[in-house]
Amino acid sequence: MKQKSFVLCTGVVCIFFVLALHGCISVTNSQTPRFYTLRAIADDQISKKFNISSQVIIGIGPVEIPEYLNRPHMVTQNKDRTLNFAQFDRWGESLDLSFKRLIHEDLSAMIGGVTLQMFPWSFAIPVKYQVVVSVMQLESVLDKDLFFVAQWSIIDLERKEMIFTKRSQFRQVINPHSYAGLAQALSDVCISLSSEIAEELSLQAANANTRKRGQGVRR
Repeated sequence: MKQKSFVLCTGVVCIFFVLALHGCISVTNSQTPRFYTLRAIADDQISKKFNISSQVIIGIGPVEIPEYLNRPHMVTQNKDRTLNFAQFDRWGESLDLSFKRLIHEDLSAMIGGVTLQMFPWSFAIPVKYQVVVSVMQLESVLDKDLFFVAQWSIIDLERKEMIFTKRSQFRQVINPHSYAGLAQALSDVCISLSSEIAEELSLQAANANTRKRGQGVRR
């Protein structure tokens, strides 16, 4: 009886090792995933600030990201143009939400006095300008740089018309050449995009004030 039990135990152990070798059983020493987030602009990174009346409410979003990029795994391009999905390096939140949050935070730092809302907002909030962003291209070569293209528009919700649209593109060196460097490069690109948006919003708001003053004079 003892011999049969010994043989049975030995067989079970052998099966366990075979399955472990073939990856059918997870091993506790497997690599732990690393999670990254995009970082908003720091005070010492702000090169120019803009002023818009606090009575003007600006809505941010929606922000659209291509589906092959909007996933937990960080995506890079190989030299042969194929995609690489990192197994253990992942985003801490979906990239579309992360971009919307970051643009909101960057604009808050760049524009003084303005009130910002993130999409979707309540219909009861009188949003004046809506900023819509669509990421058209995001190519990241880990040992080289990041190439980013976005189409963005400003909509005057009071007048119910698109008043500005632009296609912006940026190239940013990934330094260090790692996934942490990629997260930083993408954060820097978002700062550059937010700076363009902030400048145009201030121009549109200034033009609107000029038109109002002109209408007041004519009356």
